[in-house]
Amino acid sequence: MRTLITPRTLACASVLASLAPNLAQAAFVEDAEGRLSLRNYYFNDGYRDGGEDRREWAQGFVLKLQSGFTEGPVGFGVEALGSSGIRLDSSPTHAGTGLLPVHDDGHAAGEFSSLGLTAKLRWNDLLVSSGTLLPKIPVLVYNDGRLLPQTFRGTQAEYSGIDRLYLHAGHLDQFKARNSTDSVDIFPQGYSGSEGSDFDFAGLRYEVDKQLSVSSYYGELRDFYRQQFFGLVHTLPLGPGKLTSDLRYFISDDAGAARNGAVDSDMFSGLFTYRLGGHAFGAGYQKVDGSTALPYVSVSTVYSFSNASVGKFIQPGERTWMLRYDYDFASVGIPGLSFMTRYYKGEDGVYRGREAREHESNTQLKYVIQDGLFKGVGAEFRHAVSRSSYSSDRDNYRLYFTYDIVFW
Repeated sequence: MRTLITPRTLACASVLASLAPNLAQAAFVEDAEGRLSLRNYYFNDGYRDGGEDRREWAQGFVLKLQSGFTEGPVGFGVEALGSSGIRLDSSPTHAGTGLLPVHDDGHAAGEFSSLGLTAKLRWNDLLVSSGTLLPKIPVLVYNDGRLLPQTFRGTQAEYSGIDRLYLHAGHLDQFKARNSTDSVDIFPQGYSGSEGSDFDFAGLRYEVDKQLSVSSYYGELRDFYRQQFFGLVHTLPLGPGKLTSDLRYFISDDAGAARNGAVDSDMFSGLFTYRLGGHAFGAGYQKVDGSTALPYVSVSTVYSFSNASVGKFIQPGERTWMLRYDYDFASVGIPGLSFMTRYYKGEDGVYRGREAREHESNTQLKYVIQDGLFKGVGAEFRHAVSRSSYSSDRDNYRLYFTYDIVFW
C-alpha cells in the first residue's frame, strides 16, 4: 500500500503553511472560487450476446476550491479537489459499469472518496502547477465520463507571454481511475503487466488569426510509446452560417523498452461542421494506418471525433465515417434544452488477426433550468447502440441529474 504522505503532499502542505501570513491579502481571498457539483447517474449497459447487463445507480459529489494568488512579483495559490461517490443501487450480478469500485467478492463499494491538492506559482505570464492535475491535451485527455473524474499527479508549466501563442509542458507520474481511490503508475490501455511508468508532454497552440489556429503536442509514456500530434482548426463564414474544419493527425511508435510491444500507428481525423442558427450539421472521416491500434493511457479519453459512448474506432487499418446533428432549442425560445445525434461506421480494421467492423449510434437530450428556484438543475438522457464484429454488441442507457452549487 502506498503511503499517503508523499513528497508532493509535503510540498503542498509547506506551500499552504508559507501562505498562512498572507491569507488576508485581497487577491488571494477575493479571487477565490468554490463550486460543488452534484452528480446523480444511472447506467444500464445491455449486452446482446448473452452476457449479464451491467446496471448501477450512484450519487457523486465533486468539490473544487481554488484560491487567488498572493500579491508580489511571484504569486502563490492553492487548489483542492475533493470527490466522493455513494452507491444507491448495485448487485454482484450487474456491477461493473465503471461508476463504482468493485471488490474481489463482486460487490460494489458502498462509498469511495478522494482528495487532491495542487500548489500553484505565477510569475508574470508563467503558471506552474504541482499536485493533482486534470490534463486535457491532444496526447492525454482525462476521463470524466463516469461518476467522478480521472485525476493525475504531476507538475506542469503554462506560458502565455507571447501574443497569440500558448506553450505547455509537464511531467506526470501517477493517476487515479474514475472509480478508484488508489494512485497507480501510468500504463497504456490494454497493458497486462504490473510495471507502469511516467508520462512527459510538451506542446503549443498558435492563433494565426481569428479564424485559424494550429497546435502541436508531443507525449511519451516512458518505455511504452511516444506520440506526436498536429492539429488545425479553421472557421469560415459561409452563406448565412459558419463552416468549421477541425483536422487532427497522430504519429505513434514505441519508446524505450516497449513493454507493451511494438507500436506503429498513424491516425488522421477530420470533422467539418456547418452551423446555421440553432442547427449544426457535421460530417467526418478517420483513417488509422500502421500495424497497431492508436495507443493511449489507460482509462483516459482519446482526442478523436470517434471517441463514442461505447467504441473508439481506432483499430489498425480502420476507416471510419461519421455524421452528426446538433440542435440548440434556444433558437426557438427554449434556452437550456439541446439535442444531439450521431452515427459512426468503421470498417477494414484488424483485431487480433480478424476483420474489425463496427457501427454505433448515439443520441443525447439535455435540459438545464435557466432561472428560478431550481436554476442550474440539469437532466440528461443518453442512448447508444453499438454493434461490432470483434467485441460485444451493446445497448447503453444513461440518465444524469446534475446540479452545480457556486459558493463564491
